[in-house]
This record gives sequence, structure tokens and C-alpha cells, in this order.
Amino acid sequence: MPYTREERNKRIFAIIGASSGNLVEWFDFYVYAFCAIYFAQAFFPSHDQTVQLLNTAGVFASGFLMRPVGGWLFGRVADKQGRKSAMMISVLMMCAGSLLIACLPTYATVGAWAPALLLAARLLQGLSVGGEYGTTATYMSEVALRGQRGFMASFQYVTLIGGQLLAVLVLVILQQFLDEAELKAWGWRIPFVVGACTAVISLLLRRSLQETTTAEVRSDKHAGTLSALFTHHWKAFITVLGYTAGGSLIFYTFTTYMQKYLVNSVGMPAKTASYVMTAALFVYMCMQPLFGALSDRIGRRASMLWFGALGAICVVPILTALKTVSSPLPAFLLITAALAIVSLYTSIAGLVKAELFPPQVRALGVGLSYALANAAFGGSAEYVALNFKQVGMESSFYWYVVAMMAIAFLFSLRLPRQAEYLHHDH
Repeated sequence: MPYTREERNKRIFAIIGASSGNLVEWFDFYVYAFCAIYFAQAFFPSHDQTVQLLNTAGVFASGFLMRPVGGWLFGRVADKQGRKSAMMISVLMMCAGSLLIACLPTYATVGAWAPALLLAARLLQGLSVGGEYGTTATYMSEVALRGQRGFMASFQYVTLIGGQLLAVLVLVILQQFLDEAELKAWGWRIPFVVGACTAVISLLLRRSLQETTTAEVRSDKHAGTLSALFTHHWKAFITVLGYTAGGSLIFYTFTTYMQKYLVNSVGMPAKTASYVMTAALFVYMCMQPLFGALSDRIGRRASMLWFGALGAICVVPILTALKTVSSPLPAFLLITAALAIVSLYTSIAGLVKAELFPPQVRALGVGLSYALANAAFGGSAEYVALNFKQVGMESSFYWYVVAMMAIAFLFSLRLPRQAEYLHHDH
């Protein structure tokens, strides 16, 4: 049955509302990583900058460890109380975490309480972002228009990458107006205030969203329970874990780790590497809807199989070729080619997971499987890569990525042959 104009507009607004919160969540999450260089000494007094940065990196990693808890907690809330409630709580929690960091006293003022409070705020943010992914992916898959589901669901990663780019942009603007001393003294707090304010706008947008689950689904005694998920849907859960491990690893390899790789291994000046990565991430963001629309034509399974196969074949040649480049343009082209392969997965990442679970355990199934694989393989990508480099076996990391891509390919073979629509025709 075709949609009425009103129904169509409602669904498009719902996609905007859901993805706006996603943008805010990821902006807040990444601002920490980009501003760490300025606030490290405020919380971790040490004469050694590396020690300060290691401490702030440890706190950043703790955010990843909270993701599975967030995936479970918010998945349960979304399946039992509704997607809308879970999305509002998660954006409120992120707002609180950002506001807390913006107002934190320094080590000089309260001593050891300063890093402890920073850790608490970061854990709150990790919990929130862990819940955001599964809930938003589920909601967007349920409101997307038939026949354009891949295209519409791709906006989850448009806003995820957009949040990352926006965090860089805010920092670049601040660097134009404030000198290093001002940024270290108080300027680093500004992006966190911006994040908290934008979260309020997103909260207002999300308040007006329609719920996608019925009262009957929410009151089901198995709704949002781990026992129902692991008893009846463990095969789907394992399938999602299998290809998300490779997907998360290659995503973090060519987004967050790539900047360090360009500086450390390729020998590019840090500023040049930042320009290359910002341009590549912008193109990557714009590619998401194109690859989402492609999946509507060729099917989710075909997109995922191409992703696994091309990833396994191209990772080693791309990373090896990058080491020989001497100017920014070939580096940008190589990274963009890699990100095009990654787009086959990221554009439909949430949707391809949501289509495997029934509504009673959908948010829990998507959120928990993603958070576990992401924390284990995405969160550790940089650490593993740097360790391989330290022991003089950098190319072993390339082959580790290849192995995980081959595994993603094998698990994608288990996906349904046609683009299967969700268990209820919405």
C-alpha cells in the first residue's frame, strides 16, 4: 500500500529527529578525544606529556568498556518501554556527561577528585553512546520507507561521521581565536558546553517523535530479555557479532587510527595528516546515502559480501601503498578508496542487524551485539596496531585486518538472500 503524503513526511521527520540525536551523541563523544591534548595537564599533573595523554587515553578507552552495558541497558529499555523513551534518556545522559566535563574543577583545585570525576563523566558518556547505537539503528529501520530503507538508514552513519567532523571543526575554529595558553587554561571547556546545549535541542526534537512499537510488543513477557535473545535468536546474534567485529576494526583503522598512521608510519606532518583525514571523512560521510541506496537495489546480503571480499583483498595493498606516498593527494585518494569499501558496510550497518531480530528483542539484539564487537575489536584497533609497530611487525596488523574481513565475509553468507523486510510490515 502506498504511503500518504502526511505519512511520508512523518517518517522523514522521524529519521531527522533520530539522527539529530546521533549527531550530538557522537560530537560529544569525539570532542573528548580531540581536546585531550589541551586538558590533559589540568587533570593529570606530570612533567611528561606522554604520561598525561596516556592517562586521558585510558579514560577514553573506559568509555568503550561501558558500551556493552549501555547496549544491554538501553536495548532492554527500548524493547520494554519503547524506542522513544530510550532515545530521550540516552541523549539526556550524554548532555549530563558533557556538562559535567565542562564544569569540572582541575587537579590543582580538588586533587585526585579531578581525574576521578572526569572518569565518572566519561563512563556516563560511554553508557549513553553504547545505548544510542542500537536504539537509533532499530528506530530508523522501523520508520524508514519501504524500498528506500537502505538509503534512509544510512543517515545513522552520516550523522555519526558528521559528529566526528563537527568536533574537529569546533576545535579548528577555537584554534583561530585562542592561543595555546588560553586553550589549556579554559578554552577546552567550550566544545563541551556546545555539546550540552545541542543535546537540549535534540531532546526537544526527539520528544515529538512517534513510537514505533505497539503496546502488545512492549508488554510481551520476553520483551528485552537476554533469555529470549539467547534462547531463540542466538544464531542471529552470533552472525551480527561475526561481521561487526571486522566492520568495527576496519572502520577504526581507516578513521581514528589513520591520522596516527600517516604521522607515525608515513612520516607526514601532523597538520597535513589532519587536513587529509578531514577531507577523506567528509567524502566518506557523503558516500553513505549512495551506498545505502545501492543496497536497496542489490540487496543487503550482496552489499555485505562485497564489503567482506573487497576488504580482504584490498587492505594490504592500500596500507602498503600508503607507506610509499610523498604527497597528500595520493594519500587522500588511497584512504578514500578504503573508506568506499567500508561504506558498503557502514551505510547499512544498523539496518542489516535490525532485519535479523523480531521487535520484542530487536533493540537489545542490535545494541548488545554491536557494543560487544565494537568494544573488543573497534576499541582495541589503535592499541593493537601500535603494538605491532613497536615490535617491528607493522605489516602483521594489515593481515590481522584481512583475517577479520574474511570472517566478516563468511558470516555475511548467513544473511537472508533477499533484502528481507522487518518482521512486521510497517
